[in-house]
Amino acid sequence: MTARRSSSPAGSQEFEIRRTRLLESLAAQKLDAFIVSGSANIRYLVGFTGSAGIALVGADATALFTDPRYAAQAAEQAACRVRVVRRLVENGLVPAIRRAGWKRIGFEPARLSFAMFEQLRGSLPRSVRLMPAPGLVEELRAVKSPWEIERIGRAATTALEAYSRVSAALRPGLRESDVAAELDYQMRRLGAEGPAFDTIVASGRRTAWPHADASPKLISPGEPILIDLGARQDGYTSDLTRMAVLGRPGRRIAALHRAVLEAQMAALEAVREGAAASAVDRAARRVLRRHGLDRHFVHSTGHGLGLEIHELPRLGAGESRRLRAGMVITIEPGVYLPEIGGVRIEDTVLVAAGGAEVLTNSSKQLLVI
Repeated sequence: MTARRSSSPAGSQEFEIRRTRLLESLAAQKLDAFIVSGSANIRYLVGFTGSAGIALVGADATALFTDPRYAAQAAEQAACRVRVVRRLVENGLVPAIRRAGWKRIGFEPARLSFAMFEQLRGSLPRSVRLMPAPGLVEELRAVKSPWEIERIGRAATTALEAYSRVSAALRPGLRESDVAAELDYQMRRLGAEGPAFDTIVASGRRTAWPHADASPKLISPGEPILIDLGARQDGYTSDLTRMAVLGRPGRRIAALHRAVLEAQMAALEAVREGAAASAVDRAARRVLRRHGLDRHFVHSTGHGLGLEIHELPRLGAGESRRLRAGMVITIEPGVYLPEIGGVRIEDTVLVAAGGAEVLTNSSKQLLVI
């Protein structure tokens, strides 16, 4: 059964450009075709958002293979030919590869299951070689098109507004999980499909846990509150972290906040087209070292985001990758002292020709309520 798309979210030209760039990468590695199994990569190349599907990209054509449950959805979303089959490997990929006569087929080693790899290898002729080709689509996704940047900007605006609404209502006695649930609700009300990740709300010494889950703990006066949220809107993500305190902040937390804010501003100043990712990380750490806090900064300064919340590039020590205009990254230094608490300040940032353009542009001062 074959279905045709009726529309696509980015327009067919956007997808054609993406696939043309992928074909150039395939040619450089002497690959005839590429099996795309990661859901974000499938969405990036053909627009399909269903949970069951595989795309096959070759020089002659691109096809999406999915099962009958997704026939109507694929017909509407996919910017390529759609093949609806009951068994993706036996009835979809293998016959298509045989018909095309391809001999060197790339695949995503981090995203194709071992069971499916074994099934493919056992079903294809011995003359066909399956070649691991990691990161091909992810490298393309690292630089966003204007269409993608616009959608990330919407997700950033949504997260900012949700934070503004909820932070204004913070008060002692609320549970961390209450605040997280309200943030998720407000993001949906503002048009998001949902949170980009599990929303983090941590208070007191739990702020020293960089990835703390929102817990049933009650928020008490004077405690620091770390709120890390992001919206997923039109498939694209944002990321934002701000700090608050109910009542007068302790001097130690206030000092940590000033140091982290200084580090974040230094890292933002280092963001520019052509800068090494490690240089941005180094700028943040240099500031924290002056404050005697560098050993309490236990993660990288940032990461790319887009269709997924963690994408290329990584902004950490030893990263030689150069920033390119159109990349969207986070800048998020933090310090974490288990006996006191932690502070993190984070923005979603566009790498532009002239430097950093902050998409989550709002006050980063410690919010005192």
